[in-house]
Amino acid sequence: MGLLLRWVFAFILLALTYNPTQWNYIRWTMENYLEETPLSVLLGLLLVIGYIIYLRATLRSIGGFGMLLVLSVVGAMVWVLYDWNMLSLDNPNMNTWIGIFALSAVLGIGLGWSIVRRMLSGQYDMDDVED
Repeated sequence: MGLLLRWVFAFILLALTYNPTQWNYIRWTMENYLEETPLSVLLGLLLVIGYIIYLRATLRSIGGFGMLLVLSVVGAMVWVLYDWNMLSLDNPNMNTWIGIFALSAVLGIGLGWSIVRRMLSGQYDMDDVED
Protein backbone atom coordinates (compact mmCIF):
# COMPACT_ATOMS: atom_id res chain seq x y z
CA MET A 1 0.00 0.00 0.00
CA GLY A 2 2.89 2.36 0.74
CA LEU A 3 4.32 2.10 -2.76
CA LEU A 4 0.91 2.73 -4.34
CA LEU A 5 0.38 5.79 -2.16
CA ARG A 6 3.79 7.20 -3.12
CA TRP A 7 2.94 6.71 -6.81
CA VAL A 8 -0.46 8.39 -6.37
CA PHE A 9 1.16 11.44 -4.77
CA ALA A 10 3.73 11.60 -7.58
CA PHE A 11 0.93 11.40 -10.14
CA ILE A 12 -0.98 14.17 -8.36
CA LEU A 13 2.14 16.35 -8.21
CA LEU A 14 2.77 15.97 -11.92
CA ALA A 15 -0.90 16.35 -12.87
CA LEU A 16 -1.25 19.48 -10.74
CA THR A 17 1.73 20.98 -12.51
CA TYR A 18 0.54 20.21 -16.02
CA ASN A 19 -2.16 18.11 -17.65
CA PRO A 20 -4.25 18.47 -20.81
CA THR A 21 -7.26 19.87 -18.95
CA GLN A 22 -7.70 23.46 -17.82
CA TRP A 23 -7.10 22.48 -14.19
CA ASN A 24 -3.32 22.75 -13.82
CA TYR A 25 -0.78 25.16 -12.37
CA ILE A 26 0.88 26.11 -15.66
CA ARG A 27 -2.33 27.13 -17.41
CA TRP A 28 -3.78 28.82 -14.33
CA THR A 29 -0.61 30.84 -13.77
CA MET A 30 -0.42 31.90 -17.42
CA GLU A 31 -3.97 33.23 -17.19
CA ASN A 32 -3.85 34.76 -13.69
CA TYR A 33 -0.25 35.72 -12.98
CA LEU A 34 -0.79 39.48 -13.10
CA GLU A 35 -3.84 39.39 -10.82
CA GLU A 36 -2.61 36.60 -8.52
CA THR A 37 1.18 36.99 -8.43
CA PRO A 38 1.67 36.15 -4.71
CA LEU A 39 -0.54 33.04 -4.95
CA SER A 40 1.21 31.97 -8.17
CA VAL A 41 4.59 32.23 -6.47
CA LEU A 42 3.39 30.40 -3.35
CA LEU A 43 1.87 27.52 -5.30
CA GLY A 44 4.94 27.34 -7.53
CA LEU A 45 7.21 27.09 -4.50
CA LEU A 46 5.05 24.33 -3.00
CA LEU A 47 5.29 22.39 -6.26
CA VAL A 48 9.07 22.91 -6.35
CA ILE A 49 9.32 21.57 -2.79
CA GLY A 50 7.36 18.49 -3.84
CA TYR A 51 9.65 17.94 -6.83
CA ILE A 52 12.77 18.38 -4.70
CA ILE A 53 11.53 15.78 -2.21
CA TYR A 54 10.69 13.27 -4.95
CA LEU A 55 13.75 13.88 -7.13
CA ARG A 56 16.22 13.85 -4.24
CA ALA A 57 14.79 10.64 -2.80
CA THR A 58 14.63 9.03 -6.25
CA LEU A 59 18.21 9.95 -7.12
CA ARG A 60 19.46 8.69 -3.75
CA SER A 61 17.43 5.52 -3.97
CA ILE A 62 17.77 4.29 -7.56
CA GLY A 63 20.05 6.88 -9.16
CA GLY A 64 20.00 8.22 -12.68
CA PHE A 65 20.51 4.80 -14.26
CA GLY A 66 17.63 3.35 -12.21
CA MET A 67 15.40 6.21 -13.28
CA LEU A 68 16.28 5.52 -16.91
CA LEU A 69 15.66 1.81 -16.42
CA VAL A 70 12.20 2.32 -14.85
CA LEU A 71 11.28 4.79 -17.59
CA SER A 72 12.46 2.25 -20.19
CA VAL A 73 10.28 -0.48 -18.68
CA VAL A 74 7.23 1.82 -18.69
CA GLY A 75 8.04 2.82 -22.28
CA ALA A 76 8.30 -0.83 -23.28
CA MET A 77 4.91 -1.51 -21.65
CA VAL A 78 3.38 1.32 -23.68
CA TRP A 79 5.01 -0.10 -26.79
CA VAL A 80 3.57 -3.56 -26.11
CA LEU A 81 0.08 -2.11 -25.52
CA TYR A 82 0.38 -0.13 -28.75
CA ASP A 83 1.64 -3.16 -30.67
CA TRP A 84 -1.29 -5.28 -29.42
CA ASN A 85 -3.69 -2.50 -30.52
CA MET A 86 -4.80 -1.96 -26.94
CA LEU A 87 -3.57 1.63 -26.99
CA SER A 88 -3.77 4.31 -29.64
CA LEU A 89 -1.25 7.13 -29.72
CA ASP A 90 -3.28 9.35 -32.06
CA ASN A 91 -4.75 11.48 -29.24
CA PRO A 92 -2.28 14.12 -27.95
CA ASN A 93 -4.19 14.44 -24.67
CA MET A 94 -3.89 10.71 -24.05
CA ASN A 95 -0.18 10.91 -24.85
CA THR A 96 0.20 13.61 -22.20
CA TRP A 97 -1.53 11.43 -19.62
CA ILE A 98 0.71 8.51 -20.60
CA GLY A 99 3.76 10.75 -20.08
CA ILE A 100 2.45 11.85 -16.68
CA PHE A 101 1.89 8.20 -15.77
CA ALA A 102 5.40 7.23 -16.90
CA LEU A 103 7.10 10.02 -14.97
CA SER A 104 4.99 9.38 -11.88
CA ALA A 105 5.95 5.69 -12.03
CA VAL A 106 9.62 6.69 -12.00
CA LEU A 107 9.16 9.07 -9.07
CA GLY A 108 6.87 6.72 -7.13
CA ILE A 109 9.20 3.75 -7.51
CA GLY A 110 12.19 5.92 -6.67
CA LEU A 111 10.60 7.21 -3.48
CA GLY A 112 9.38 3.77 -2.46
CA TRP A 113 12.38 1.69 -3.54
CA SER A 114 13.48 1.08 0.05
CA ILE A 115 10.10 -0.57 0.69
CA VAL A 116 10.50 -2.77 -2.38
CA ARG A 117 14.07 -3.70 -1.46
CA ARG A 118 13.03 -4.53 2.09
CA MET A 119 10.11 -6.69 0.84
CA LEU A 120 12.33 -8.58 -1.63
CA SER A 121 15.46 -9.02 0.46
CA GLY A 122 14.38 -8.58 4.06
CA GLN A 123 17.23 -6.11 4.53
CA TYR A 124 16.81 -2.58 5.79
CA ASP A 125 18.54 0.47 4.37
CA MET A 126 20.65 2.39 6.82
CA ASP A 127 18.12 5.25 6.71
CA ASP A 128 15.35 2.83 7.77
CA VAL A 129 16.95 1.60 10.99
CA GLU A 130 15.69 3.29 14.13
CA ASP A 131 17.91 4.05 17.12
